[in-house]
Amino acid sequence: MSYPDLPAVQALRQDMTQRLADGGHLHDPAWYRAVAETPRHVFVPMFYRQVNSEWTAVTADDEGYFDAVYSDRALTTQVSEGMATSSSSQPSLMLQMLEALGVEDGDAIGEVATGTGYNAALICHRSGDKNLVTVDVDADLTRLAKARLGEAGYQPTVRAADARVGFPADTPLDRLVVTCGFDAFPYALARGVRPGGVIVCPLGWGNARMTVGEDGILLGRFLPGGSYFMKARDENSTGGIPYPGQPDSPTHRHAVFNPRDLGGEGFRFMYSLVVGEVGEAREMSGGIVTGHRMWTSDGSWAHVEDGTVHQSGPRKLWDTAERAYEWFESHGHPTRERFGVTVTPEGQTYWLDEPGQELSQGWLSHRP
Repeated sequence: MSYPDLPAVQALRQDMTQRLADGGHLHDPAWYRAVAETPRHVFVPMFYRQVNSEWTAVTADDEGYFDAVYSDRALTTQVSEGMATSSSSQPSLMLQMLEALGVEDGDAIGEVATGTGYNAALICHRSGDKNLVTVDVDADLTRLAKARLGEAGYQPTVRAADARVGFPADTPLDRLVVTCGFDAFPYALARGVRPGGVIVCPLGWGNARMTVGEDGILLGRFLPGGSYFMKARDENSTGGIPYPGQPDSPTHRHAVFNPRDLGGEGFRFMYSLVVGEVGEAREMSGGIVTGHRMWTSDGSWAHVEDGTVHQSGPRKLWDTAERAYEWFESHGHPTRERFGVTVTPEGQTYWLDEPGQELSQGWLSHRP
């Protein structure tokens, strides 16, 4: 059993709920009640805090635990081989996605990436547990989440499955929310959603709200604000791309793009769409970015330092970053919500402002 939901804990939850509303993250009264009445600490009985590169567990016995749980913060809840592999997402981000679903009473709802079960509990509060199917690739997480949901009084369908090969629901879904990151949306997942249904899913560093057409094509726009979810992974994987080490004979040239520019919030989103899944490491000195390393699973590698870019592999990663930045500058730094995405069985394409205005550069399209 988790820590009891005492009046002092309830007061912290009410404060968090009101802060989310005051900050413009809560509009629908039904979701407001869900947050106000769902004890997040039941689903996050322990989280990890990183201090000096070491992960330390924090529980209800530790100072600051409840303040952290009832704050607008993402909390790391699972660590494997020194890597964070699951978390309780930032509440304001979760609520933006839930409200964007446009849930109506009686809707069949699917969730990908159950995690702690807290997001599922909010959905159960809003729509009833019989209307939700939630899945996670990690069987240990689904086991814990099912128990915690039961403790909160909910019995949704909880399954351990890899939704990338298709959502395991017995009936078509009206709404689907995904809380793990994708670079290319797996079209098999869309087959479980009825025509006219809505999917809200992280793509790169943004959240796309897509509607399924009668022809099966997904069309949608990105929501305002960032999206910082852990990438989809296999059951026994920690996620991420291991650093391959420096290749033997990289090419060299002058870098016309400063690695510090990668940190800009607007460009960072577009860059995430362009490059796709990539490992990265910043190099710092005196609080200033002095270098940047990038690598991908296909063996591509780039390192920028002292005004020189070193590259190797089938993709010239820094060339791509520079072309993307030139495009971003020439189009007046477009915001996230001006971007849209079209997903078909053959792949996905991004566009600016309206469908039909696809970004012409081939480096802005992904194939699954």
